[in-house]
Amino acid sequence: MRLCVIQMDMRLGESSYNFAHAEALLRRAAAEGADTALLPETWNTGFFPADHLPERSDRGGEAVKALCAPLARELNMNIVAGSVSDHLFTPMGEHEHYAAGDHLTTFSLDGHKCGLLICYDLRFPELFRTLALQGVELLFLPAQWPAARRDHWETLTAARAIENQLFLAACNSCGTAGETVFGGASRILGPRGELLAAAGAGEEIVTAALDFSVLAEVRNSINVFHDRRPELYRL
Repeated sequence: MRLCVIQMDMRLGESSYNFAHAEALLRRAAAEGADTALLPETWNTGFFPADHLPERSDRGGEAVKALCAPLARELNMNIVAGSVSDHLFTPMGEHEHYAAGDHLTTFSLDGHKCGLLICYDLRFPELFRTLALQGVELLFLPAQWPAARRDHWETLTAARAIENQLFLAACNSCGTAGETVFGGASRILGPRGELLAAAGAGEEIVTAALDFSVLAEVRNSINVFHDRRPELYRL
């Protein structure tokens, strides 16, 4: 799999521009040889600060399908564009405006089991472990992570890949929303926590080739799944 993360600078609330811009970036990624692409969280509207939420936000649904489904077929590309959170970031008031997710989902891309978590979910290792125990090989993490906590982003993404021995594609945004500056630093990590590709602070597409055959070797060399003690912590 040639996987890319599209670190996009979207315009707040300007869906028409964001859709056109996302399409242009996806076409560029396909032309550069990527067969799977991950977009950041809320790429179609930008991330609204709690005191600037619109009355009706165009989040996902039919509009996203209208772009991604035909474009994926045309480009022969898997497009991962999910942006519905399982955890709500209460310091920014998300819980007052959005409904929390109530289940985890896995899906298959080109014969590989994948999972999807969103942004703040990175701070909840039990979510990652639950998906790893379901056999996930590649986990997608679209985000709107602030530059002020970029060190947390880099540390926690590496930790989640290492402890669960899986590939992790973490796609952040860049630019600003209100007074928040987003941190970029999108990254693709291997099952040893090795950095396969990384972006800087600005808009960028980064790509890595994933060799899924290494997963068995990694998991057999340090067999944390065999040595777990779930009777002690019920996970």
